[in-house]
Amino acid sequence: MVRSRITGFYFGEAPDHRGRVLDDLQTQTLDSLDRNHDYIQWLFPLPEPSSANPDAPLLSASGISEFAQSEDLRGNLLRSLVVMLRAYGMELVRGAAGPVIHRSDTFPLRNKVWLTPFNHNFLRFTRILRSLTLLGCKEYADALFRCLQEIYRENPAIVGSDTYRYWKTAPRSATNTGYQQGR
Repeated sequence: MVRSRITGFYFGEAPDHRGRVLDDLQTQTLDSLDRNHDYIQWLFPLPEPSSANPDAPLLSASGISEFAQSEDLRGNLLRSLVVMLRAYGMELVRGAAGPVIHRSDTFPLRNKVWLTPFNHNFLRFTRILRSLTLLGCKEYADALFRCLQEIYRENPAIVGSDTYRYWKTAPRSATNTGYQQGR
């Protein structure tokens, strides 16, 4: 089977544009996560090109289908989510009622890195929400949105209403693509 570029990467069969494999990106230090900016498109791919990383793969209909059919791919995607949550001072809890994302004990320290006006991480959250939804992990996107919604309510001047609107519509924009409808 010929895999898409992103599923080959997520299965550990192919490196990214800099020769890194999925495990390399998922085991980065917090410093590396803060300092590097070309990995997020690999961890959370979208169908549209990235202006920040022209070497990033595009998510195709076949890639979305592969994620839908593979628990291993979705499990690796959720490991990527856990890595990013750690970077933001959040954590994932899987309960009987579904996933919950909340602030961890490190939030007061980690939010200093990203909870600032016009921070590029706000765009990353939009990407993560949309990618999770496209790749079959909508309940995790919903859990992340609920956490971000709470953060926005406490920090509206920092996050801004435009950013909040992007966060709110990201999962919905993912489900309105032809990819999800099999076109």
